[in-house]
Amino acid sequence: MLHLEEVWVYRALGIDLQKLVHEDMRDNFSAYPSTRIWGLTKPDSNIDHRRVPNLQTFFKRHGTMLPITNNADTYKAGDIVTWMLPGNLPHIGIVVDTYAVDNKTPLIVHNIGAGSQREDVLFRYKITGHYRY
Repeated sequence: MLHLEEVWVYRALGIDLQKLVHEDMRDNFSAYPSTRIWGLTKPDSNIDHRRVPNLQTFFKRHGTMLPITNNADTYKAGDIVTWMLPGNLPHIGIVVDTYAVDNKTPLIVHNIGAGSQREDVLFRYKITGHYRY
């Protein structure tokens, strides 16, 4: 789930991701997985921007899909990465410009239930998406 910390990062850059996702879903609802995954029939501006599958669709439609690799050099600060965690739970984070102890792997800002964290998790889980927006 994309947590409010990430939404606020975009807002600080002048991008209202919540509004943009809602508007795109309102105008192109069938392009999103909300019916297939959650059985929904219309967008919900209060939650849609927090659902990783919706964000993956938004970034595919309006950003750049980048290759998924095991090469840390291909992940740049600001990139968005999605994973599938154990239990089939989608997750999302943002690549930052600081590095793990190997000085090669960029750290990720994400929220996995303990508040916003900056951690070495890029290759910890199965990567399902790599986007630049």
